[in-house]
Amino acid sequence: MSILSGKKILIGVTAGIAAYKAAALVRLFIKTGAEVQVVMTPAAKDFVTPLTLSTLSKNPVHSSFFDEEDENAVWNNHVDLGLWADLMIIAPATANTLSKMATGNSDNLLLATYLSAKCPVYFAPAMDLDMHNHPSTYETFKKLQEFGNIMIPSESGELASGLVGKGRMAEPSTIVDFIEKDILNNLPLKGQKVLITAGPTYEAIDPVRFIGNHSSGRMGVELAKTAANLGANVNLVLGPSALKVEHSNINVTNVVSAEDMYQAVVSEYKNCNIAIASAAVADYRPKSISNQKIKKADTEFSIELERTKDILKWMGGEKKDQFLVGFALETENEEENAKNKLKKKNLDLIVLNSLNDKGAGFKGQTNKVSLINHKLEVKAFELKTKSEVAKDIFNEINLLKNE
Repeated sequence: MSILSGKKILIGVTAGIAAYKAAALVRLFIKTGAEVQVVMTPAAKDFVTPLTLSTLSKNPVHSSFFDEEDENAVWNNHVDLGLWADLMIIAPATANTLSKMATGNSDNLLLATYLSAKCPVYFAPAMDLDMHNHPSTYETFKKLQEFGNIMIPSESGELASGLVGKGRMAEPSTIVDFIEKDILNNLPLKGQKVLITAGPTYEAIDPVRFIGNHSSGRMGVELAKTAANLGANVNLVLGPSALKVEHSNINVTNVVSAEDMYQAVVSEYKNCNIAIASAAVADYRPKSISNQKIKKADTEFSIELERTKDILKWMGGEKKDQFLVGFALETENEEENAKNKLKKKNLDLIVLNSLNDKGAGFKGQTNKVSLINHKLEVKAFELKTKSEVAKDIFNEINLLKNE
């Protein structure tokens, strides 16, 4: 899965012959799983039609502040467009548009959107050889990069004028590769190894029955996805779960019992930088397992249980340089119990949630958590999706690791 999957990408198209490549660029971004919107300069419509880009992006294409032929037209809000995007790419970026970007000249919707953008902005210059080599163009490149914009260098080849040299817009596939690599190289967890346990464990009674719990594994899966999208290499040890995980940075080890999970953690723990134990591991298992299905009888039936290995306690005892995170699902004396667990298990951070909070806990799409660090400082969060909770947890991990 591409690092661009789920990203909101705003493509700015300006009036150069390379504008015809914008169609391929939109299509490639869509194939990565990104959501795409397009804003064009009015003159760019002479080179590629808004209908083409709208069809490919599955979104309306914007080129003016309002429709002059419709007196009831709604204003195209450049601020909303700029704030919507996770990243903006102006391709092709002509000498004219680049000069206006550098000086703050906002005479069309694309430029107003650029000035409103809060996200990273990439630009792919496209112009003829002599224009590209002019000192004023190099000053523009320099100034825009000083502003924090990221230039995707032009390529050499035959130009529209017939000249051969530098000035061709980078090919759409090159642009996508460039942006993916740039994002990956600047991610906060690049090069980090993250170990995450997730889901329930099933402790067999006989070939048919087991002791388990209601955990779906969703919280741990969202943590794995978040870590991977932050650049980490993730080992996800996943108990029985219906959830599917597909990400190039996530390796999934499927387990069933607490002992299976323990063995998987032992084999990976020493190599990780961050470990998060979000699994709902069974505390007890049957002392003996029947090889055959136990038949129903008229008398009462009892099962003798024994303790499973305390995986999190083992991790805390073996901890060296790892940043260790545990979970506490409580129903009473929540904060006190979570703090005791943090100290007892030698954790750096504990994630507390309560079954008393509506929308928290197992199976659902949401969770409500408090984060308690090694100083026993508490940060409480409102009810959020588990995806958002995962981001909050990693934001806190990064803050604590950089103290």
